[in-house]
Amino acid sequence: MEVNRARKGGRYESVNDSPRSSPVVPYASYLRVYEPLAAFPEPERTHWADYARRGTAPTAQDELRRSLSDLVRVPVVGVPAHESADAFTAELDGVLLVCPWRTRLRGWLALRELVESFPAPVLDAALPAAARRRAAEEYEAWRGRNPDARPWIRTGVWQVPLRWFVLVADEEREYLPGERLRYRTPMVQARRRLARGLRILREAEGYGPLADGLVEVGSWLEEFHPRSMVELDYGGLLHALPADSLAGDRSARDLAAGIAALRDGKPEAASEVYGELAIRWRAVRERLFAN
Repeated sequence: MEVNRARKGGRYESVNDSPRSSPVVPYASYLRVYEPLAAFPEPERTHWADYARRGTAPTAQDELRRSLSDLVRVPVVGVPAHESADAFTAELDGVLLVCPWRTRLRGWLALRELVESFPAPVLDAALPAAARRRAAEEYEAWRGRNPDARPWIRTGVWQVPLRWFVLVADEEREYLPGERLRYRTPMVQARRRLARGLRILREAEGYGPLADGLVEVGSWLEEFHPRSMVELDYGGLLHALPADSLAGDRSARDLAAGIAALRDGKPEAASEVYGELAIRWRAVRERLFAN
């Protein structure tokens, strides 16, 4: 195991790391933010403190099982009727960190992405138009009452978006074959890397889409407490990709090398690194459309 040493004298210890058998779907990666209790207003702060004290926080596999069970309900629903009261928890130097699931909010956001990405006949086969309209109306009403709400978890389907790798470093990589591949880093480090990478990418030619993606991620990160932790988790991709590919995957290191090449005035070297990364992850994304 490659142990995370992102903070001098500190160590990330997850409360949710007990190994369990994992479902093989969906094949998605996750970018999560864990915030300290101080970031939550009352009564939510007390709720999460009691929640962690009970020691029954579910794992990522538990969340996945619950999500999959929701998909087979009759009648079909677009998103859960009620918001989840669960969270992922972790500890850093004795400080409790919490990442609320916010499953209902994430369901609404995911449904909006689906509507933008797939034609109506495909959507109708998965979720009736009436259910989609009802979910959209419920979201708009909820959003009016909660204009500042944001998810603590972002999802990448059949990929790890390349912009996420800017936030982490190769030495923060943790790989346990068959169990997890993830990076964890302090929020201050993630923001520093993002700002440095964005400055370099903006000055280079041909990296506009990657820079734009970083701007969007940076705006999201700014919403969280500065003492938070950022986690990039390969999630279900661990069960979709060959073990040797996962063992050899050093995408964070490769992207950092590409950005360093741009900084040093070596655009050809940067283009080669970025091109190889894009091809590698495009091959993974294309599996989404495999029969």
